[in-house]
Amino acid sequence: MIKVAVVDDHEMVRKGIISYLITEPEIDIVGEACSGNKAVKLVREKKPEVVLMDLLMEDGTGIDATKEILKHDPHCKIIIITSFYDDEQVFPAIEAGAFSYMLKTATAEEVVKAIRKAVSGESVIEPKVANRMKTRLRQKEKKPHDELTERELEVLMCIGEGMNNQEISSELFIGIKTVKTHVSNILSKLNVADRTQAAVYANRNGVIKNKQ
Repeated sequence: MIKVAVVDDHEMVRKGIISYLITEPEIDIVGEACSGNKAVKLVREKKPEVVLMDLLMEDGTGIDATKEILKHDPHCKIIIITSFYDDEQVFPAIEAGAFSYMLKTATAEEVVKAIRKAVSGESVIEPKVANRMKTRLRQKEKKPHDELTERELEVLMCIGEGMNNQEISSELFIGIKTVKTHVSNILSKLNVADRTQAAVYANRNGVIKNKQ
């Protein structure tokens, strides 16, 4: 039997989920709660293996409850079931330790499958949420020099090789004033104080290796 607790501040939603889950022979509903704080107390007393957790509730959010529950029982699997999939809700929930993230548009059968998968160590992430996570990861992977124009990148490569403005001008066949403008833009975009720091950045981040 899989011990499950249901947490949602809307009684109709909570009762609706429970009414379906109790028909599943391998699921044992050990309790329900209408707030984050009550959820923490419930989990400590009943020790469910899986908690279906709403996010926005009065008297303790689902995110706060997830953090507190996992602090005392790291093996508990928290499945977020919510109407929200915006960044302000998704990422704090995942960072808090939520094991799966589903929307309330999911079918009862999908919720049951997610519970079964949770106890076997397999998480379920709503596709819309998964796409947002991928986008955020790509954004995190970007480095400051990714924001440079092609010409600015060429100038940075030259700076990294120790060239002064006159040498860069000759190397790239551009005017001194243009070089100075590019250098200024590079320092600003990389958030460094001077060309020495820019050169260090170029070498540490493999910019020089990219030069053809």
